Amino acid sequence: MTVPFPPVEPPPGEWAMGRLRPTEDEDLVAAGADLSPGTLLAAYRVGLFPMGLGDHGARPIGWWSPEPRGVLVPANFRESRSLRKARSRFEVRVDTAFPDVMRLCGDPERVGRWITDEIVTAYTEMHRLGWAHSVETWLDGRLVGGLYGIAVGGLFAGESMFHLERDASKVALAALVDLVRADGDERRIIDVQWSTGHLERLGVVEWPRRRYLEALAVALEAPDLRFC
Repeated sequence: MTVPFPPVEPPPGEWAMGRLRPTEDEDLVAAGADLSPGTLLAAYRVGLFPMGLGDHGARPIGWWSPEPRGVLVPANFRESRSLRKARSRFEVRVDTAFPDVMRLCGDPERVGRWITDEIVTAYTEMHRLGWAHSVETWLDGRLVGGLYGIAVGGLFAGESMFHLERDASKVALAALVDLVRADGDERRIIDVQWSTGHLERLGVVEWPRRRYLEALAVALEAPDLRFC
């Protein structure tokens, strides 16, 4: 699939995502709505992302704004010597296997899985319109790692990653950082939703929601990221 650039602006969704406001101490902002391209795009532009509230991500759809928010400023990415060495093992591709990356991220064997068939369908449509992207690591012609997310202006909102070989997902993240910082625009940020110890070692920090939303507003003024 050839991913269009610039992305195709979808018709507005019927839900007023921009009017949703998080409480001071809850990550969950609302439940319901749909996963149409217009709804999804409006949500990311105001700092929300979807994750189902039912078993393994089933409906109803929850709309989330974590407090605090996990953020990677590209210039602060920490690339260890071992990661630099690991890069040479893999071939990195972009947007060549988007649905496969999503399905592997949503493997039913994964603990805490939340990526449903409905999510795959919705984000594949966002990919077709040029908003969703995958960064993939390949080894001997086999897809062994990767990540996917939504790119809007200077924001890359990471949704999930997977690996079948050691370091494969970290190499994909390093490649994403290269893409995001390629033009030197310091307004760009990578949203990882919730931080973990693993991500903190790579340079991810936790920002208060207010700081994230302020940085998001600035990031959205940057030109759209080019993945092609």
